[in-house]
Amino acid sequence: MGEAIKDNLLGTVHSTVFKESESLEGKCLKIEGYDFNKGVDYSQLLRSMVSTGFQASNLGEAIEVVNQMLDWRLADEAIAEDCSQEERDPAYRESVKCKVFLGFTSNLISSGVRDTVRYLVQHHMVDVVVTTAGGIEEDLIKCLAPTYKGDFSLPGAVLRSKGLNRIGNLLVPNDNYCKFEDWIIPIFDQMLKEQMEENVLWTPSKLIARLGKEINDETSYLYWAYKNNIRVFCPGLTDGSLGDMLYFHSFRSPGLIVDIVQDIRAMNGESVHASPRKTGMIILGGGMPKHHICNANMMRNGADFAVFINTAQEFDGSDSGARPDEAVSWGKIRGSAKTVKVHCDATIAFPLLVAETFASRRRRAP
Repeated sequence: MGEAIKDNLLGTVHSTVFKESESLEGKCLKIEGYDFNKGVDYSQLLRSMVSTGFQASNLGEAIEVVNQMLDWRLADEAIAEDCSQEERDPAYRESVKCKVFLGFTSNLISSGVRDTVRYLVQHHMVDVVVTTAGGIEEDLIKCLAPTYKGDFSLPGAVLRSKGLNRIGNLLVPNDNYCKFEDWIIPIFDQMLKEQMEENVLWTPSKLIARLGKEINDETSYLYWAYKNNIRVFCPGLTDGSLGDMLYFHSFRSPGLIVDIVQDIRAMNGESVHASPRKTGMIILGGGMPKHHICNANMMRNGADFAVFINTAQEFDGSDSGARPDEAVSWGKIRGSAKTVKVHCDATIAFPLLVAETFASRRRRAP
């Protein structure tokens, strides 16, 4: 092979390997992490997440989306020609904020994230809550007896012999559920009496509000939801210990009725009647809370902001792992919406997100 041919071949290979780059300067954020030489500033550390890469960047973007959600005012929008006189008033337009839907699975209430949720509800930072049956009962049970830290590897048979139930690396004694039964059955008795004598129509959200009132404990997010008149929806109310208690109660004192139809009207109404407000979704985990919030927002042609935090993947077709763009295809999120999914355990990501959004704003408030 001649030298000219070698040089030509080398040149071809070199140009293939080192293909000329398109410039990204000014188009993309430069990757750089937090410099601890500047000391430990947790707020700056969280802000640096967006330029760190991988899921740190997704968390940083989630913080930005939630802050945009909280910043939005009707005053930011152009005045529609067909809007009411009230909607033209500058003071009114500045007072209208985004309606925030918060959803989470029960394991997060079993964990210490319960206290983060309680903080948000206590200070009326969210407008609508959706969870599972476990997300209701675990909050109430913790007011009666604590949950303990265990280990993921504790053998189930041994725990069963000791009357201990494992939730991941958490332990819940069976005695906690006995205390729950002793507390809730008399409340169901009274609810049945009110149904029979006063024609009270119970729905899951009304039942949950009643339990929040009865627990009367400031560590409970359901107590604060009752106090602040924040609706807590749970269409799967019977799928947990609450269902067990309703089952036992139906033998002792049959007749208590819980109407889910009125609640789906109320839940969808939270979305349909949100206008002229925008809506935002913050959803931790998947399953029923995620879909229930998304489906309600479909009734208004989609939410305007969406933050998903979960570890589920999308490749089995389950809604739990679906990214926001799939919800766009259903009209559950608007095509113009600000969205992000954080592929992370919510017990790690959510408290950090709250620290740099809701909590930092309350700290700065006069």
